[in-house]
Amino acid sequence: MKTQRHTAILKIIRHAHVASQEQLRELLRVEGFDVTQATLSRDIRELGLAKVAAPDGGSRYAASPEGGQTVRPQLEQLLPTMLVSLEGVGPLLVLKTPAGAAQALGLALDGAGWAEIIGTIAGDDAVLVITRSERARRAVYARIREMAGLTP
Repeated sequence: MKTQRHTAILKIIRHAHVASQEQLRELLRVEGFDVTQATLSRDIRELGLAKVAAPDGGSRYAASPEGGQTVRPQLEQLLPTMLVSLEGVGPLLVLKTPAGAAQALGLALDGAGWAEIIGTIAGDDAVLVITRSERARRAVYARIREMAGLTP
């Protein structure tokens, strides 16, 4: 639901002059999303939206260049459903996923911005995670297991 809502928000701000959160809430309601002010504030922050000057002298919401205009799935949402297995050696970690799911999981890992991770390479059903050290790999391994609900 969150991904669909984020997509709707980006569509709305691309096609309409949206000057306030309340106006955005109303436009979302028309699209079938009834959200609270707190949820909308969180969505705006997660999407990297910013108020920019409008040609008419007012202001409007726009996607910031740093935030990009893509909807990134959240790691917490993906791990419990997409992680099939997890193995590591040295500074490398391999996450196995169902076919076609590795790209989304790699993107979510990159978006999480964990300092221990240098980068990821995603195929069709596996993500290679390159960490800064073996110790960093163990920390990432433990965090991923916990987020996936695999720890007792």
